[in-house]
Amino acid sequence: AMAVEMCKEGLITENEAVLRLAPAQLDQLLHPMIDQDAKAEAVAAGQVFVKGLPASPGAAIGKIVFDSDEAADEAAKGENVILVRIETSPEDIHGMHASKAIVTARGGMTSHAAVVARGMGRPCVCGAGSLRINQELGEVSVAGTTLKRGDIVTVDGATGEVFKGKVAMIEPDLSGDFGSIMEWADKARTLSIRTNAETPADVEVAKNFGAEGIGLCRTEHMFFDADRIPVVRAMILASDEKGRKAALEKLLPMQRSDFEDIFRIMGDKPCNIRLLDPPLHEFMPHSDEEMQEVADQSGVSLDNLKHRASELHESNPMLGHRGCRLGVTYPEIYEMQARAIFEAAVNIAKETGVAPVPEVMIPLVATKDEVALMRARIVKMADAVLGSSDIKIDYLVGTMIELPRAALRADDIAQEAEFFSFGTNDLTQTTLGISRDDAARFLGDYESQGIYEKDPFVTLDIEGVGELVKIGAERGRSVKPDLKIGICGEHGGDPASIAFCHGLGMSYVSCSPYRVPVARLAAAHAALT
Repeated sequence: AMAVEMCKEGLITENEAVLRLAPAQLDQLLHPMIDQDAKAEAVAAGQVFVKGLPASPGAAIGKIVFDSDEAADEAAKGENVILVRIETSPEDIHGMHASKAIVTARGGMTSHAAVVARGMGRPCVCGAGSLRINQELGEVSVAGTTLKRGDIVTVDGATGEVFKGKVAMIEPDLSGDFGSIMEWADKARTLSIRTNAETPADVEVAKNFGAEGIGLCRTEHMFFDADRIPVVRAMILASDEKGRKAALEKLLPMQRSDFEDIFRIMGDKPCNIRLLDPPLHEFMPHSDEEMQEVADQSGVSLDNLKHRASELHESNPMLGHRGCRLGVTYPEIYEMQARAIFEAAVNIAKETGVAPVPEVMIPLVATKDEVALMRARIVKMADAVLGSSDIKIDYLVGTMIELPRAALRADDIAQEAEFFSFGTNDLTQTTLGISRDDAARFLGDYESQGIYEKDPFVTLDIEGVGELVKIGAERGRSVKPDLKIGICGEHGGDPASIAFCHGLGMSYVSCSPYRVPVARLAAAHAALT
């Protein structure tokens, strides 16, 4: 407010006003915060229950629940709930949506809980390793202090602290001065800012925060809906192409509807849609009850399904059968998704008169041949859908660069790809050889001893991972000088990483919806300094 006032009085320029506001401060302004006086009193009174990693900013008060179904049920009754888990998985999405905040005992700054919570704008504390959770008894304890299901806690996602009981909060005020600074920041920056989002609610939030497109739509998040997961499981556990295609026929209208919702909100802004990426084990049924549900739905015996599940087991699934490797083995999955994308684009163009701009992204490639094979199938599907329509849809087919080999062979890959999106979460994992979900156990020691100045999953490791990004960008553009290049890892919302992307001449960065204003301001700082 002071910077805006000084600018209006002619004491400083608009650019100087923009530089006076630090992006990190802005991140706090966008969320409810704990009142600092009340916090001091709470600390003095011994209300701090546990401290973990500040994985997603904001503060929330609510009752402890330990299960996502319970979180959804309690929220439906109007209760404010805090979801406390050892760790979250994609199956917890509905519980995370229903909760005011999430607390996990395991996981780092780019764990599932952290990434999803940031995308939703939910406060989140991860890696609170001293938590001992007993779900059967409905208790969570730390060093002798025990809280029970239903007890009230206050979560401070900005500091990683969880307090017993209520601590007073302050609501954000995003009125006039905030808008002025953002307007001036947009004039100064050259990087475009997109968002990582796939639900209509998140896409709407991001658009309202000034997102200029979608940089990453994670289609797998659409598959965990309660209505869909049995169909997805039937598709995965099918023993032949015929069985998979039967399940995919059921998924097609669901996917098409998802993309229609996104295109309707985004209009003519580019929408980058990543084809199915995660290892199939993430979708697998875990309990006998879930396995029986799939058996009943697919008409296959329980024994056959269990045998098929054991066949699909992988020792190291994050380095296994995932990404474009799924498309190589099961081309019908990507064909269904491509068809859904192009049919949705045509439908929305007819409905609204505005043609969507889909960018179809092939994940986890290591070779030019993978891109060529996948691209041919996507283009064939586009021709089939668009050929029977008089509506013109401009689309691109590109890829994620998230493996060191892909960065090193980017000149080959650029011959087949129309854009690059650096997936810096996986590129950091595969370059450093560190699992991002387990890194919280030791990265704190690395930071405190100065081995890594910052957590490399939060701020890009510019000397190592950044060097691969630089090589990939340069080699890609040596083949196609106008190649569109962006990043969509969590680093896309980190100011220091954004400055690096600006320096490389990237086209855009993409980040979680609630970090879009932070990225807009950080990109302006990068352009002005």
